[in-house]
Amino acid sequence: MERQGETLSSRNSIPGKKSRLDRVSPYHQDGRITNSKPSRVMPKDEPGRAPKSPRRRKLLPRSFKELTPSRHFNPRTFFYELVWKALLTRRTGENVRPKFPKLARGQAALTWIGHASFLAQFTDLNVLIDPNFANWLFLLKRIRRAGLKIQDLPPIDLVLLTHAHFDHFHRPTLRRLNSPKIAIVPWGVGDLAKNLGFGRIIELQWWESFSHQGWKVTLTPSKHWGARILRDDHRGYGGFLLEHQGRRIYHAGDSAYFGGFREIGQTSPPEVAMLPIGAYYPDSFRHVHMGPDEAIQAFRDLQAQWLVPMHYGTFRLSFEDMDEPPRWLRELAASHGLSQHLRILQEGMPTVF
Repeated sequence: MERQGETLSSRNSIPGKKSRLDRVSPYHQDGRITNSKPSRVMPKDEPGRAPKSPRRRKLLPRSFKELTPSRHFNPRTFFYELVWKALLTRRTGENVRPKFPKLARGQAALTWIGHASFLAQFTDLNVLIDPNFANWLFLLKRIRRAGLKIQDLPPIDLVLLTHAHFDHFHRPTLRRLNSPKIAIVPWGVGDLAKNLGFGRIIELQWWESFSHQGWKVTLTPSKHWGARILRDDHRGYGGFLLEHQGRRIYHAGDSAYFGGFREIGQTSPPEVAMLPIGAYYPDSFRHVHMGPDEAIQAFRDLQAQWLVPMHYGTFRLSFEDMDEPPRWLRELAASHGLSQHLRILQEGMPTVF
């Protein structure tokens, strides 16, 4: 039977029918606590479920462009724009020893670590989202240092990983965490989290939720892709809604703009929306990423109160200037009368909401 105070649910669940979540945790399988070997069979397609890619044999890529779903790159442009320019750019920023606030019940604090990495805190819960403390991702240089050192993190109760891309699912970082308790990941990603020190690993489909000790996490849709390498396009992706102590915060993961933001806003509008604003130029990148203009629209669709931008200024992942996304976002927020709803966080500095 499930542990007391713990639930697994789906917006599309059928009364009397067990949840069809896939379990990769050694403690969960078919909605029950178990010590048997977990199933690796994913549920069949159902209305409202996440898309499934057909499992077929892939040929080797015919060009470098085929390594990305939007086919944006040629080798020379990739190397010059994303590798060479970054190598010539001096790394900035500093690791700050954070002064975490003493919170009252119902307060939430966010600390931006950099890129898409955040620490979310409540009085009794510490959550890491897409943690990445790397100075290098293969050939890609980190332009701004992480806002704090990994050893300065508080004890971590929960880690949310939006998808398996290396800049969001950084295994060396995860391996260095001090005994994190629970990891929640999209479908097909749980095997990557094994042997990284997690006590439990939970996989979710879109609109499925996991509740434990008063908090609830829901995996929401996004417009992106999940493959980590060429042959693993079965892996899922999405954003997360985190609900605790009457608060609801949302991390979009990586996503292009799409109608799903409106659905989230109509179903579960968050108070705080962490939205990506970088890696949008050239325009072909917008098949999988948003610019500041689309982030403003997504914020309105979500009906959120606070917009916290992310996914900019840390790694050079596209061709716009590194300082353009926040500058453009400020201009757009002012022109739309939303400046009072914009919170651009400084790396390593907790902000209470």
